[in-house]
Amino acid sequence: MTWRNIPLKRIVSSVQSGTSVNGAPWPAEGDELGVLKTSAVYGGVFRPEENKQVDSHDMDRVSCAVQVGSLIVSRMNTKQHLGVAAAVLQSHPNLYLPDRLWAVTLSGADPRFIGWWTKTQAYRTQVEAVCVGTSSSMQNISQGDFLDIRINLPDPETQSAIADYLDRETARIDALIEEQQRLIELLRERRRAVCLTAVTRGVDSGVKLVDSGEPAIGLMPEHWALRAVRHWLVSLDGSRIPLSAEERGNRQGVFDYYGASGVIDHVDEFLFDEPLVLVSEDGANLLARSTPIAFVAKGRYWVNNHAHVLRPIAGDVEFWASRLEALDVSPVVSGSAQPKLTAGALMALRVSAPPGIDEQRRISAYLSDQTVKIDRLIAETESFIELSQERRAALITAAVTGQIDVREAA
Repeated sequence: MTWRNIPLKRIVSSVQSGTSVNGAPWPAEGDELGVLKTSAVYGGVFRPEENKQVDSHDMDRVSCAVQVGSLIVSRMNTKQHLGVAAAVLQSHPNLYLPDRLWAVTLSGADPRFIGWWTKTQAYRTQVEAVCVGTSSSMQNISQGDFLDIRINLPDPETQSAIADYLDRETARIDALIEEQQRLIELLRERRRAVCLTAVTRGVDSGVKLVDSGEPAIGLMPEHWALRAVRHWLVSLDGSRIPLSAEERGNRQGVFDYYGASGVIDHVDEFLFDEPLVLVSEDGANLLARSTPIAFVAKGRYWVNNHAHVLRPIAGDVEFWASRLEALDVSPVVSGSAQPKLTAGALMALRVSAPPGIDEQRRISAYLSDQTVKIDRLIAETESFIELSQERRAALITAAVTGQIDVREAA
């Protein structure tokens, strides 16, 4: 095999960008016109569904339709996504590019091979060396700098063979990763079910259940009590002073700084040195359940103003974190643009729980035993996924740089 070290401009016949147009927050369907979102190439895979329907007033302004054989490149984005590219394997005549994406047409090069090559560190290093921008959150690369990026390119037949090999082998790895990700979701669902059952029904077999009278609570053990949160826990919200980003940045980072979903920073002072329950006031987190809505903060720490701080009046702090996590708070979350769970709404929620601290502790001990097993399986699966992703990246680099002969590996 003969490899040539050349700039991209030697194999690029044209670079076109689209036009920024107004669009709906939903994708185009059927014969409707759509404009790609920059996320259409995230991960280095072309996803045509990542588009928005073009506004009827802007239909005559669209330009640069998506054509098979082109390479879609992100020319303006965050540093992480700048220069990300994906080969187009099928034309989409009703989809058009925005001005932040390029359609690169190649001559004498397989776009699939080039697409795979853009996933290597050799390419990323060159992109990051020439990216510019006044904001760290938005960088761009000029067409000239992009075309000057150098590539080690084999002959066309070898390019196609490498692309075929990577299409096949990465598909196998991706299928395995997807299977493991599904397993993680099942494990997390199992964890949620174990926690929900324990904190709403207890862990004693044969206990009699009665109707709580609250639709949101349903059945509960006969000897449990149903009370508003304020009768179970005390709010310490008024004792906090939120720190600005500048204040946090000037500190040494000795103590954890908690927010609505866990540790968000570190500071050199602390407000609390006891285990307390923190509950998110961020409605987006509460409703999406993408992050914990309740957890225990331990040791010395500071808490910002996006988490409610609660101390059990006479109860087990671990139990109460789990019990509040299981609550359905959506009916009392206020606001639409910025959903929020106020302290008043939280403290007024009615919740069932065992009145005795001993039973609360038994439930906490049970959950600790059960969840640590599930968490271990989740961690092992996540580690397997990480190793698979590393193997995938190494395989791509080895193939597109000629370190492996794909003809022998076929």
